Amino acid sequence: MEKAKSRKLNITFKSDIDLTELNESKGTESKSEGGSKGRIWEFIAIATIPMVLVFGNSMLVPVLPEMQRELEISKFQSSLIISIFSLAAGLFIPIIGYLSDRFGRKAIIVPALIIYGGGGVLAGFGAIWSSYSIIIIARAIQGLAAAGTAPIAMALVGDLYNGGTESKALGLTEASNGTGKVLSPIIGSLLALIVWYASFFAFPVFCALSLLAVLFLIKEPKHNQKQELKEYLRKIRQQFKEKGRWLITSFFAGSLGLFILFGVLFYLSNILEEEPYNIDGVIKGMILAIPLLGMVITSYTTGSLIKKNGKLMRWLMNIGLIAMTLSLASSIFSFKNIYLFIGLLTISSIGTGLLLPCLNTMITGAVQKSERGMITSLYNSLRFLGVAAGPPLFGWMMDKSDRLVFITVSSLSLLTLGLVFFLIKPPPKVN
Repeated sequence: MEKAKSRKLNITFKSDIDLTELNESKGTESKSEGGSKGRIWEFIAIATIPMVLVFGNSMLVPVLPEMQRELEISKFQSSLIISIFSLAAGLFIPIIGYLSDRFGRKAIIVPALIIYGGGGVLAGFGAIWSSYSIIIIARAIQGLAAAGTAPIAMALVGDLYNGGTESKALGLTEASNGTGKVLSPIIGSLLALIVWYASFFAFPVFCALSLLAVLFLIKEPKHNQKQELKEYLRKIRQQFKEKGRWLITSFFAGSLGLFILFGVLFYLSNILEEEPYNIDGVIKGMILAIPLLGMVITSYTTGSLIKKNGKLMRWLMNIGLIAMTLSLASSIFSFKNIYLFIGLLTISSIGTGLLLPCLNTMITGAVQKSERGMITSLYNSLRFLGVAAGPPLFGWMMDKSDRLVFITVSSLSLLTLGLVFFLIKPPPKVN
């Protein structure tokens, strides 16, 4: 009987979304019109955190080819500028998740944003000194700080909002993440018109804006978590014992989605500068933004629609993975037709936009507040590792064969579709 219960997702939704839900939070009473406006600003402040995080990688993608030339480094070395950031974040996130459960979300986010911006300054000076080593060290520091940004913001959303509002809020944070991905190649390309390393010095500006928003617009619920590490880890193990089958599958699916997304961006960024296209600068940034725009719109819409409808979540996740599989498989034969290729990548990104908000909602709502930081951090850790693996593996596969790239990612998408279809089965109305 106990095993039967463990197969159901323990996700609680208390209300559907309407136009006033963004003004509700856990344990709060009805608010005045002024309070409602405060809640909207609070939500905007939360949305800046994942956007700033995305700028840390996506803003550099358009300048990687120029970075190779200026620093006289290989394609693999330039890919490490992206990967070392994500690898450091992925490895450090679980520790940060525990600290946020123990000391509070803002207590982690605020210093993380400060260190993140400082790392950008160090990377900028490394570029001025033509020191690849200093840039790599600075990017690792930024990655450590990044562990305390978007992953903790996801847990904060779970602390602040209830039910359908929570799912919409998580969809919006994923959309904010995607918006950052849309804007960052364009911003990175514009900054590169000044000098190729200008993006490094732009990080502190974006971090400062987000920092001010977090400090003055977010009122975190009172934090009383003081449990010992041994008891805390026992509860985490219990969560995986009860829900591990679908949790681990969700972690893998989220990681794969971002592995493909960043890998494809790296691939597209490189081929656009080669013959016969010879496209670089702002135009290249705008082209890179096209698939991401599809993901942004889809993420926002998905987060608004899913509410507490487990059946709809399951449909959307599977449809998203089918779209990814078919579009990437078609790219095996169509990558030389740039217009069709970009269209197929956009369809794949739309599939990612269907998948991620559903995963976010299930994972965040499945655990108690006291363990939420660790669970969401483990999830985001694997997402970061997916991002870290994308550029170097895609670079290696590109050197072997362009077709190998899309045979590999379409096969992985098909494998994930099978896992999600058979292992993630929320009830019609998640409880």
